[in-house]
Amino acid sequence: MSDVCVKPLACAVIQPKLVIIMRGLPGSGKSYWIEQFIVSQGIEHAIHIRQYGYFSTDRYFYQQGQYRFNPQKLAQYHQANLSAFIQALARHEPIVICDNTNIAKWEFMAYEAAAKALGYQIKVVLVGQPDDDQHQQLCAQRNQHKVSLGNIQKMAQLFEK
Repeated sequence: MSDVCVKPLACAVIQPKLVIIMRGLPGSGKSYWIEQFIVSQGIEHAIHIRQYGYFSTDRYFYQQGQYRFNPQKLAQYHQANLSAFIQALARHEPIVICDNTNIAKWEFMAYEAAAKALGYQIKVVLVGQPDDDQHQQLCAQRNQHKVSLGNIQKMAQLFEK
């Protein structure tokens, strides 16, 4: 069973091998949480984590600095992200982060299984309250990828706790 950690600094104690799996609606503050956590690790560790231990499917949609979502590429990019994540585990990176929405539990099961198989401690971090109407509205206002309130509400209905 995974531990849940909701405050970045509470997870800041460096474990020998730690995986953090983020969960939350677009705009919920996952990236902010991660940034706070990474900064709390000190400059050298922060640089290393950003370069070798931070994985997000969103990164694959950036082309020449512009975010260009393409639903036809989603499955391919999720697989590429998972593969890169597993490679980091195989390299024994001390901290490895999965920064996806992970709306359904099956979406992060492979990340969790790989981490367990390679002896990592796992922290699942849920940011925000997906079933809260005000939270959904806030997510719609501040998400960086222009996901509409309607789509955020659909994602919230599908969100598995």
